[in-house]
Amino acid sequence: MSDQAAAVRDYDLFTLEATADPNGFLHRVRAESPLSWLPQLDAYLLTRYADINAALRSSRMESADMSRTLNRLTPAEQEELAPVRRSIEMWMGHTVPADHLRFQKLLKRYFTPGMVDRLRPRVRAFTDELLDVVASKGQMDVVRDLAYPLPANVIAELLGMPVSDREQLQAWSRGILPIFGNGDLVQLREAQRSMVEMHEYLRLIAAERRRTPREDVLSMFMAAEAEGIVTEDEAVANCVLLLFAGHETTANLIANGLVLLFGNPDQLALLRADPDLTPLAVEEMLRCDGPAGVVGRVACEAVELAGQTVPAGKHVYLALMAANRDPDVFPDPDVFDITRERNRHLSFGMGAYYCLGAALARMETDECLRILLDRCPNLRPAYETPDWLPTAPIGHRLGSLPVTF
Repeated sequence: MSDQAAAVRDYDLFTLEATADPNGFLHRVRAESPLSWLPQLDAYLLTRYADINAALRSSRMESADMSRTLNRLTPAEQEELAPVRRSIEMWMGHTVPADHLRFQKLLKRYFTPGMVDRLRPRVRAFTDELLDVVASKGQMDVVRDLAYPLPANVIAELLGMPVSDREQLQAWSRGILPIFGNGDLVQLREAQRSMVEMHEYLRLIAAERRRTPREDVLSMFMAAEAEGIVTEDEAVANCVLLLFAGHETTANLIANGLVLLFGNPDQLALLRADPDLTPLAVEEMLRCDGPAGVVGRVACEAVELAGQTVPAGKHVYLALMAANRDPDVFPDPDVFDITRERNRHLSFGMGAYYCLGAALARMETDECLRILLDRCPNLRPAYETPDWLPTAPIGHRLGSLPVTF
């Protein structure tokens, strides 16, 4: 059936099929209706690699406003959560394209290959310190004891936060999680409390960096403020975004990657035998179960997607997890193969919204896995089935990952 002739079918992302086996569900949707309609979310869903790649690069598609979650609340509730909306509306990737490019150009001054290389020894040290804490126990929860605190320490280093405050950073990161999903009013109130507290905290550090600059992100932002490039409000808001984007996503990549290795013991043995395969293994983890399963876009004008015309103003979910398992692009797409070459996954996006922290996330995961597998030769899962928690609009993350070693 041609794209032009393919009907746009309706699908429900809240069925047992979709939540229990999202990849299987998306395989079916991709084959039946590459562009489909999600009535409950008032949005389209795009599932084919070629179409998603084109949408990511299209100038007719803008990043979806994260504050859409707030629009379903009553006017009084929206007024109560106005501070959350004001912050979100300043986030890079959730502003108008001109502001996104302004923030992106500024942050590229900091997120350089040299910065990633300079941080590598610190990532190794953080990983060893975290493993030292649990070494004598012979067991740990990878999510709680390693995958979350490692990138939290790295982001704290980038933001210039004192070591003593880094557990608080993790708490704030968990607190704002409902903003990125379909949080209820109680959860959104908690998210706002976390966000307001972090804003207040970051303003204090920003004031210090004006007086005594260092080599961290806030110092860079304060220098840009002096040049008239950003305001303090924009700097603080985008540091909150960096906290979450650089923390949650890398944590999920490390944890999800270990589940893939445990589920494919031949690949785990191969990686142990040849640690130089780690970069390829990280790419395959990103492809098979990357931290960003779906990203939102809005058609800023009428645009053709999968042979259909999507009207201006409509929301479109790009299912990166479906694109990354498209059989037209990846042979044996459901096979986890750490020797896979030409792994052109879309987990970090493409085009103007490509993830600035991609190199940093890759490096952190690479170093963490190398050290973990070297120090824990008997590492094995201590669960029967992974502790998956569903994420909106489709996908999952790990609530815990118990292991023994």
